[in-house]
Amino acid sequence: MDTESVVSALGALAQKNRLAIYRLLVQAGPQGKVAGALAEALHLPAATQSFHLRTLAQAGLIHGVQEGRFVRYSADFNAMHGLIDYLSENCCGSNPAACSPSMIANSNCKDCS
Repeated sequence: MDTESVVSALGALAQKNRLAIYRLLVQAGPQGKVAGALAEALHLPAATQSFHLRTLAQAGLIHGVQEGRFVRYSADFNAMHGLIDYLSENCCGSNPAACSPSMIANSNCKDCS
């Protein structure tokens, strides 16, 4: 992922309703959820939800597929992994194993946790 894409993705996720939508879609897996199920689960008005879904889609984090009268949204797992990879790319001097929670918990380094 390039820096602009990362900034766009993080910006899209930096809002509680969008983060909640995204987390529900990640939990739903590749099959995703239709917009109505998302609205019902999060108690969001249709216009508000539509705005948030559009923001997440523009950031490349989700995509929607028309299914008759409904749109099914799902998380873009490649984008999610790309964002995680970007954020952890230089972790612990490019030694990701050293950044694992168990290694940090067992570390004597006061600046590592």
